[in-house]
Amino acid sequence: MLLDGRIYLNYVGRMATIAEELDQVDRAILDLLQANARISNADIARKIGMAPSAILDRLRKLEARGVIRGYEARLDPHALGLGLVAFVFVKTEERLGSMTTGELLARIPEVQEVHHVAGEDCYLAKVRVESTEALGRLLRDRFGAIPSVTNTRTTIVLNTAKDPPPFPLHGPYRDPPHA
Repeated sequence: MLLDGRIYLNYVGRMATIAEELDQVDRAILDLLQANARISNADIARKIGMAPSAILDRLRKLEARGVIRGYEARLDPHALGLGLVAFVFVKTEERLGSMTTGELLARIPEVQEVHHVAGEDCYLAKVRVESTEALGRLLRDRFGAIPSVTNTRTTIVLNTAKDPPPFPLHGPYRDPPHA
């Protein structure tokens, strides 16, 4: 039974994550899709050494379980005139547990990510705009229009070494599956 899309009761009744149930073939498929979402089932099958029909079956199961949430094109922000990236820390006066400000921030088109965070600030938003002037207008006109926002701190990105990162499906920094 799925609980919040990630945790379910497995056959012995203990709580488990879907990640614990992924085998090496599933992880290999996911690695290939992260590198190129347009890769064909036949190409995946050829690289993994399985039949295309078996790959299609696994893909459908990964989609049904919510592991694969969708397929998208990655655009070059500089080609679109959106070369300035900034992270905005947002303080609010909303009551503990309320997510209203986060929902309002998420509706702003220039905001790419919104994270509810622990610590001195309440939210961390990643924004992408064309210039520092546009960033100033965004902060004044859109962030400032949200009544619960009391303060923002902004960090402008000078250079990006890795974006967007693939999810680490293998490696020493993953917790081993629970027995």
